[in-house]
Amino acid sequence: MNARIRELREALPADAPVLSQLARRSKAHWGYSRAFMSACEAELTYACEDIAEQAFFVLQDGERIAGFYALYRNSDTQAELEALFVEPECIGTGCGRELIEHAKSTAAARGFRELIIQGDPNAARFYEAAGGLQIGARESGSIPGRFLPLFRILLDESGK
Repeated sequence: MNARIRELREALPADAPVLSQLARRSKAHWGYSRAFMSACEAELTYACEDIAEQAFFVLQDGERIAGFYALYRNSDTQAELEALFVEPECIGTGCGRELIEHAKSTAAARGFRELIIQGDPNAARFYEAAGGLQIGARESGSIPGRFLPLFRILLDESGK
């Protein structure tokens, strides 16, 4: 039996359509309505320029992309996890854990001391298990009046 090897790599601008579709499938996994998903469409769409300008990383699983994340620089010491999405059939298989650990290590290696995450309420336990402490809430960029949990992970040089 051939074991599939997962590898993390930097996203390419050409990955933008695949990442946008993956983000929508991943978000829809949580049972949101069509109206909700429609309201989130712009926020879940990535352009080639987004990928070229920000730090996007994909988890390649054989021929497909199993998940991805994006980091954004808030300040000299603070990065924000702009996105983290996993293919629905890969949820619970360690892909998300691999992505968040890589994000933490990457942010630490780039000199950031903390990682801020605006998470979907369905992912709150995931971010807490990754070391996130809820520090408040932030209004959704897609749904006015909807507030999402805001987490902080303190990083050291090892990304832990």
